[in-house]
Amino acid sequence: MELNTVINSNGSNRRKKRLGSGEGSGHGKTCGRGQKGSKSRSGYSVRPGFEGGQMPLYLKLPHRGFNNYKHRINYEIINVKDLGKFDASETINLAALIEKGHAKKTARRLKLLANGEVDKAYTIEVDKASPNAIAKIEKAGGKVVVLNAAEEDSKEEA
Repeated sequence: MELNTVINSNGSNRRKKRLGSGEGSGHGKTCGRGQKGSKSRSGYSVRPGFEGGQMPLYLKLPHRGFNNYKHRINYEIINVKDLGKFDASETINLAALIEKGHAKKTARRLKLLANGEVDKAYTIEVDKASPNAIAKIEKAGGKVVVLNAAEEDSKEEA
């Protein structure tokens, strides 16, 4: 079977309903929308899940489980390989990343990950860092300062 030999089965392609083309067409005047009411007006739509005022199914079903979306902590991620864009003399922190355009202006926390290699001794201030990333930086002679580490440890114990 080839695509150029495929034919449509009978009745699979219907003509478009031509509305507003006179009374004799059967689709004139109100164009199949009935009379009056919001459904007859242009721009009418209902939100998904609306069941005409009846209690919708998604509210009848039980809600189970926990969703952390509202309480999550977003981190701006920087990999070890991205540090090559900085001088070894400057301290790399979230403000420096935002200033150079490597992080969003709305970013609040920074996390260092170990993807890539590092060859210079950097001083980095982050909120979180993976153990492998810390090892790579320290192996190159650099230093990783984890901010608020004591504060987060006390939260985990509670």
